[in-house]
Amino acid sequence: MNFPFVKSSGGDSMALATRLKQGTFLVVDDFDSMRKVTINQLKQLGATRIIEAMNGAEALKMLARHPVTMVLSDWNMPVMSGLELLLSIRANEKLFALPFLMITAEAERDRVMMAIQSGVSELLVKPYTSGRFGERVEKTLDWKPRQNKPIDPAAVLAGTGARVSLNGTPLTTETESVARDAPAELAAQATAPAQRVAPGVERVRERPTILVVDDTPDNLHLLSQLFKDEYRVKIAHNGEKALSICQSDTPPDLILLDIMMPGMDGFEVAQRLRGHPSSEHIPVIFVTAMTGEDARLKGMELGAVDFVTKPIDPVALTARVKNFMRYVELHSQLQADYDEMMQTERLKEDVERITRHDMKGPLSGVIGLVQSLADADNLTEDQKESIRMIEETALQVLDMINLSNELFKIETQRFVLKPQVVTVVQIIRRIAELLRRPFAVKNLTIAVATPHGVTDEELMAIGDSMLCYSLFQNLLKNACEAAPENSTVTITIHRGAPMKITLENQGVVPAAIRETFFEKFATADKQGGTGLGTYSAKLLVEAQNGSIAMETSDADNRTCITLTLPAQ
Repeated sequence: MNFPFVKSSGGDSMALATRLKQGTFLVVDDFDSMRKVTINQLKQLGATRIIEAMNGAEALKMLARHPVTMVLSDWNMPVMSGLELLLSIRANEKLFALPFLMITAEAERDRVMMAIQSGVSELLVKPYTSGRFGERVEKTLDWKPRQNKPIDPAAVLAGTGARVSLNGTPLTTETESVARDAPAELAAQATAPAQRVAPGVERVRERPTILVVDDTPDNLHLLSQLFKDEYRVKIAHNGEKALSICQSDTPPDLILLDIMMPGMDGFEVAQRLRGHPSSEHIPVIFVTAMTGEDARLKGMELGAVDFVTKPIDPVALTARVKNFMRYVELHSQLQADYDEMMQTERLKEDVERITRHDMKGPLSGVIGLVQSLADADNLTEDQKESIRMIEETALQVLDMINLSNELFKIETQRFVLKPQVVTVVQIIRRIAELLRRPFAVKNLTIAVATPHGVTDEELMAIGDSMLCYSLFQNLLKNACEAAPENSTVTITIHRGAPMKITLENQGVVPAAIRETFFEKFATADKQGGTGLGTYSAKLLVEAQNGSIAMETSDADNRTCITLTLPAQ
C-alpha cells in the first residue's frame, strides 16, 4: 500500500505505515460520522487495530481494558470533554506518557493554552486535509513527555490563569477510579524529534488554490485568467476530474463549480464532495447560467457558500472570492498560531530546565574553586576581599536558582512543606546587616525591633528557613528601594500565635497597582522591576501556612506590610 502524502521522519514513507500497523489507536468523538472519518483516515495510513469511544469517560474505560498506542480525541463532548480526558491521562501514574492528538475547531486561545499546558502532544484544527492528518499523527507518535511523572491537574489549571471551566461535568468517582487504575502499556516513542520552525523565521505560505470546474473552455480560460495572479488555479472539464482533484492529497481551498455539465452535473459533484472525508469541508461557489430559485435553494442545501449567475461580473466575483479567502487564511493562521504556541511553551520549559538544573552544577563548581582559593596562604587582604565577594555573589545566584526551583514547585502545587523551627529574628538581622551597605548611599536606617525583655529563642516560627530567608530578603529590599533618602525602614517582630511581623517604610504604593499588589507581574514601571517580588512573597508565606497583607496611607505617606507565620 502506498502513502504518498505522509512524510516519515526516517525518510521512508512505509515506516509510518509499519508503526501504525503495530499499534492500537483510540478514537474519541461523540459524533458517529466524525469517528468513522477519523477511523477511515487511520486505516488509509496503515492502522489495523482501532477502538472507539463516544466521550472521555468511555475512553477511560477503554484504556482500562486495552493497551493503547495513541489517543485521537475531539474537544467538545458530553459527559467528559477531550480536555478532561487529557488531564485524566496526564495525571495517571501508568498513562501519563501516552501520545494524545486533540482534533478541534476550538478558537479561544486561553482554552488552547490550557490544552498545551495540560500536555497535549499535538493539535489538529478542523477542517483538515488527509495529508495534514497524516503529518500530525506522525508527529504525535514522535512525541515524548516533558517530565517523567504525572501532572497535578489542579496545578495545571491554576498555572494557566485562564478564567474558563473545563466545559463539562466534573469528573465522577467512577471516572477517577478508572483513570487511576488504567493499564500501563504505552507506545514506543520514535527517536526523531518533530521539526520546529526557528524563532524569527517567517513561515513560507503557499497561495490558496481555486479549482474551476466547467465544460466550456472559454469559461475555464476566463476564470483562470481572472484569478491566476492572486491564487493558484486548477481546472477540470468535468465532474469526475473535479472529484479526483478534490479527493487527492492536495485538495483546493475553494471550488467554482458550474451546474449544467454533461454526464455528472454540478449538483451531483457537490453531493459526492460532501460524501467523502477528504472533500466534505471544501467550500463551493456555484457559477451557472441557471437563474431559478429552485436551483439556488438546491445548491444551498448541498452546502454551497454562494451562488453566482452567468454572465459573470468579474469585479463582483473577485470581491466574493477574496472575502471568502480571508476565512481560508484565518483558518490556516489558526493552525500556525497553535503550532507556534506549542513551540513557545516547549522552549519555555527548556529554558526553565536549564535555569533550574543545568546551571547548578557548574555554579557549585565555581563556588568550590573560589573556596579552595580562599584557603591559600599567600593572598593579600585585597585579594581575600575580592574572593569573598565572588563567593558571596555566587552563593546569592545559587540561592536564587534554588528559590526559583522552590517557587516553581509552589506555583504548580508540587511543594511539600517540611516544617521546622525557624530563628526569624536572626534571619532578619542578618538580612538587615547585608542591606545596610548597598543602601548606604540613601542614608537609610534599617531598624529591627523586638518586644522588650523577649529573647530571640522566644520568637521562633514554624516553617522553612530558606523560604523565610528569601521572603524577608525580598520584602526588606523592596522596602529599602521604595523608601526616600534619609528615612527609616522598620521591621518589627511581634510575640504571639501566630507570629506577626510588620514592615514599615515612608512612601506609598502607586494607586494603579494597589488592587493587584500581590498579583503576578504587578509593577509600577520600576526600572529593572519584574513584578514578581510581592507575588513570590505571597507564595512563600502561604506555602508556610501564613498570610500577608499590605496597607498604604496617602495621608501619612507610609506603607505597612503585615505577615503572619505559625509560631513555635
